[in-house]
Amino acid sequence: MKYTFLATVLLSGCMLLGRAQTVGKVDKPIDMVSTLVGTQSTYSLSTGNTYPAIALPWGMNFWSPQTGKMGDGWMYMYTAEKLRGFKQTHQPSPWMNDYGQFSIMPLVGNKTFDQDKRASYFSHKAEIAKPHYYSVYLADYDVKTEITPTERAAYFRFTFPKTDEAFVLLDAFDKGSYVEVLPREQRIIGYSTKNSGGVPDNFKNYFVLEFDKPFANVATFADSVLTDGRYLVKADHVGAIVGFQMANAGDQLLVKVASSFISKEQAALNLKELDGSTFDQQVAKGENIWNTELKKVEVEGGSIDDMRIFYSCLYRSLLFPRMFYEIDANGQVVHYSPYNGQVLPGYMFTDTGFWDTFRSLFPFLNLMYPEVSEKMQAGLANAYRESGWLPEWASPGLRNVMVGNNSASVVADAWVKGIRSKDIETLYEALLHGANNAGPLTAVGRAGASYYTELGYVPYDVNINENAARTLEYAYDDFSIYQLAKGLNKPTDEQLLYKGRAYNYQKLFDPATGLMRGKNENGQFQAPFNPFKWGDAFTEGNSWHYTWSVFQDVEGLAKLMGGHQAMQIKLDSVFSQPPIFDDSYYGFPIHEIREMQIANMGQYAHGNQPIQHMIYLYNHVGAPWKAQYWVRETMKRMYSPYPDGYCGDEDNGQTSAWYVFSALGFYPVTPATDEYVLGAPLFKKATLHLANGKKVAIQAPNNSDQNKYVHALKWNSKQYTKNYIKHSELIKGATLNFDMRAEPNKNRGVNKSDLPFSLSTHDAN
Repeated sequence: MKYTFLATVLLSGCMLLGRAQTVGKVDKPIDMVSTLVGTQSTYSLSTGNTYPAIALPWGMNFWSPQTGKMGDGWMYMYTAEKLRGFKQTHQPSPWMNDYGQFSIMPLVGNKTFDQDKRASYFSHKAEIAKPHYYSVYLADYDVKTEITPTERAAYFRFTFPKTDEAFVLLDAFDKGSYVEVLPREQRIIGYSTKNSGGVPDNFKNYFVLEFDKPFANVATFADSVLTDGRYLVKADHVGAIVGFQMANAGDQLLVKVASSFISKEQAALNLKELDGSTFDQQVAKGENIWNTELKKVEVEGGSIDDMRIFYSCLYRSLLFPRMFYEIDANGQVVHYSPYNGQVLPGYMFTDTGFWDTFRSLFPFLNLMYPEVSEKMQAGLANAYRESGWLPEWASPGLRNVMVGNNSASVVADAWVKGIRSKDIETLYEALLHGANNAGPLTAVGRAGASYYTELGYVPYDVNINENAARTLEYAYDDFSIYQLAKGLNKPTDEQLLYKGRAYNYQKLFDPATGLMRGKNENGQFQAPFNPFKWGDAFTEGNSWHYTWSVFQDVEGLAKLMGGHQAMQIKLDSVFSQPPIFDDSYYGFPIHEIREMQIANMGQYAHGNQPIQHMIYLYNHVGAPWKAQYWVRETMKRMYSPYPDGYCGDEDNGQTSAWYVFSALGFYPVTPATDEYVLGAPLFKKATLHLANGKKVAIQAPNNSDQNKYVHALKWNSKQYTKNYIKHSELIKGATLNFDMRAEPNKNRGVNKSDLPFSLSTHDAN
């Protein structure tokens, strides 16, 4: 027993030493990325609700190993024991599910299309999961599967045992599919129409598979009937199984796969993305592409876990919104419109929900990848031309999910950050249209627009759910429109209209509770009122979460609460209260509720978006050291580099971008302004390689787990006391030197001139 105790002590010491050690700059940040982070999720509890996306940055097509059944949004669960295939996917989240999917599966001696019978045991010990390369051993078939992607194609390499019964299955899924086997060309072509909504009637995902060996035999299936020697099938659910003879153990089969939303001819054209490359060369290309993008943000001087979390989060920040455009035979950018079903010129992006991603994902792209953001703005203009509306949740077309009109923030933030879209007048028109009209879906335009325009809020008692959340977000969105109108020199009365609406948040503030509260059409607050009630007047949260959704005027909110000290106490209360909840609106604890309850951070629900900016609001009330403390606590406690690495849904880059920004030491509390609010950097050094060729060096040499507080900050060697930094100054290139200490400096960042932007104080000036 004493030897066991001694071994335990030694092991614990080694682990502590490992955590204390810091890692220098890495030459290949892709090596720090795990695509498995967040995959240990279930319907009732999310630790990310991610899947291991095998993809290039913003790629049109992703691939994923598939453990779930056909049509299951949880396509890959870390705790599963078997794989059913390898799926081309366009899924943004399990809640939105997928569209245009099909799957491939190697088999040996098991000529079946049944998804249960074909499944093979696998182990994570024999799995490599990277963005540009995935490999796994299928134990039941003694087959190694490898995948490497391009933007619209993928290369498969299957290593078989010696056998006369090697097969590759193509499953085009149900809801209407077509497959044709072309033995002379060693190809399979076809299409899948399976989707979860948001597509026109003529939607198809056309695919082509090209094999490097001739087919020994061919079979196709249609609606549960497998027929040998049949080459063409069209039915509800079809697929193909092609056979090969493997003369030696270790023989390999190469398969090139591509798809198109435009046509089978375009799918064949997209397959040319693999021309001239061997499998290994394509792996190297993918590695280089990812390293190029990831190295635009270099961090060093953190623990190995910190580095892994950071670069895994950065990877997730560069996946969505995905390309939904293709390059035609003339080299022109074209797209199939998910809004009207036509093939049209120009860019298109999709698979993002602005309710989540306006907060930090789009501001991050505007800072570090403005050339990509500019294309996304062009895609938004095309979405408006083709549908008459800007999407608020697109997958691939308009979807009726979430609240708000946050396309206003996405457009305005890009313009304020210097991204000069040639479509800005079209986009501005789209913002005004969306701000003043209810759309064809509740989540498009503004539900309750007429009430909001007349009363300044969406009433609680007019059968429009989540009305207080809508009001607060509309008010911020109006502020974003005001910012854009100002930047475009629009008429003064137009500017003042939206500026005035930006103060509508005041109409829902309840002085009796110091919180935001639903209000009836007659001007009376809703009653009874439970600030711990999720849903109802709010969206996936309660009043304690949504009260802080006054991004545009935190100073005004503080005045309503009784001043800076009173608001600071209110902020403290979020963490000090027990995680009690009222789930009666839903009838059960939705996963977001459970994730807050188990996090041991009181009412702070980092696993969902409405409150993610709240920590930084301490800067607005002259207590920046409290922001520094809680940001560090959240990074350390709510994130890890393991399969349970998130504390709720990752949500298309938003929760990841929060970490990336926070680890760098600043955060965009108010998108559509020129400011970032300071926290405290996590690493000893970070270097931002900006698109304009400038560099931002963030240095904190004495940073550590203990030294989490900013004692002093120098900007280009000059003392800097403000609690914010300006984007327009940052992109000129800068060196920020943080003096980090174990004790907070309660004299820094406390003066009125040090506080970040608020609309009401900006007006006063």
